[in-house]
This record gives sequence, structure tokens and C-alpha cells, in this order.
Amino acid sequence: MGNAFTALADEAEAGFWNPAGLVQWQGVKIFASAKTSDRESYAFDSKCVAYSYRDTAFFWGNKIALRVEGGDTPDFTYYSFARKLSPYVAVGGSVKFRRRHPCDYYQFFGHSPGYDLGIIWKPNAQSSGGMLIQNMGDRKQWIRIVSFGLAHRFSSRSLLSVDLVGLFDSQIELESHAGWEWQPLRWVALRTGVSDGHPTAGVGLKLSMLMIDYAWIRNDAGSAHFLSGQVKL
Repeated sequence: MGNAFTALADEAEAGFWNPAGLVQWQGVKIFASAKTSDRESYAFDSKCVAYSYRDTAFFWGNKIALRVEGGDTPDFTYYSFARKLSPYVAVGGSVKFRRRHPCDYYQFFGHSPGYDLGIIWKPNAQSSGGMLIQNMGDRKQWIRIVSFGLAHRFSSRSLLSVDLVGLFDSQIELESHAGWEWQPLRWVALRTGVSDGHPTAGVGLKLSMLMIDYAWIRNDAGSAHFLSGQVKL
């Protein structure tokens, strides 16, 4: 979907994209994802658990990148909470901690806490808008990234999502992301998109309580392949 998920955020990994979206279903969802190509030079894995009951949701997640250039190991743990304010509006927040490497014990939290604050607005069943404000643990700059998203479902089989992202560093930079999904069958989804000028593609399979997704992303470093799975309990 071209990394355009701010206004959707309707699966377990919503805690990473926009925590406000965690209230869009009921029950427990477990998710895991891994970069499957060229892991010897660079690897990226994520996992999470989300629980939603009525108008409230909770989330735990972890994202880690291995063998990053420079020897760093970005490893972040998320704790999220979401609440539906009305049938049309939900808000959510995440606190994220960076874990130390190497470390000889399991880290439930970490250091350099940052935050995400999100909102989702759904005026009807076909359309939604979202906003996410992110801080990466830098106390000198409270807002590092702001994302705005719009999504619209043209039919039960066709969906379009668009994100505009502002990066606030020494100067403001803008990124655009867009993705389109088409379901030729109820249990198959085909996806294509553009992520900051780079093409993306993917396919998803939904088999009862299990979802399996494949994504291909092209960037300046080459191509990357990702495989993910989600179970709804």
C-alpha cells in the first residue's frame, strides 16, 4: 500500500502506524513480520499483540533492525492505548522506548522514551482521515514527524489510501505515499503503490482467522521483500 496507512490503521500493526486505529475491531490480534531478502547485510523484524474491547484498545509491539550501517541496532518497544470518543472519532497514543544492545537481560522498557499521538475520523463507512504526530525521543524537538492520511473505499473490492508526511529536522522535508488495493476474490488482495517516489507491490491472503501478506518495496538501496502473518483470536 505504498506505506500509506495513517488513515487506515485497521489491523494489529496499527500501533506502529496510528494507534487510534486499534479500536476498529474487537478481540485479540497477533502479528509478526520479517524482511526475507538479503538478511545477511540488513534485517528488519516486527511483532505485536493488540487487544480491543468495546471502545478501548491496548497494544504491545517491537521493531528491530539488525546489521545497520554504522553498527547501530535500532530496537524499539511500543506500548499503546486507544479510545473511541464517538462513532466517528477515535484517538490513541503510544510510548516507545529504545532498547540497549548488547544486553544480557530482557528489556521490557528501555531508554530515550518518545511518543506517538494519533487520531482517526470516519465520517462514513467508505472514507476515513487520520493524523499522526511522532517524537523519536529527542527532548529538544518535541515534534519530529507529522503524517496526514486519507483513505476511501470505492467498492467492497477497491481501496485507495494517500499519506503526506512532514519531517522536521534542520529543515522541513515532505514525503508522499499512495497505495491501491483490489480484491479479485474475497480472500485475495492485490496491492500496488508509490512510497516517496519508489514503487511497491504486494499480495494478501485471508483464510478464516489467518492473514498472510507479502510486500515488495523498491528503494535507493535496491529491492526488499517482506512476509507477514496475523492471527485473530
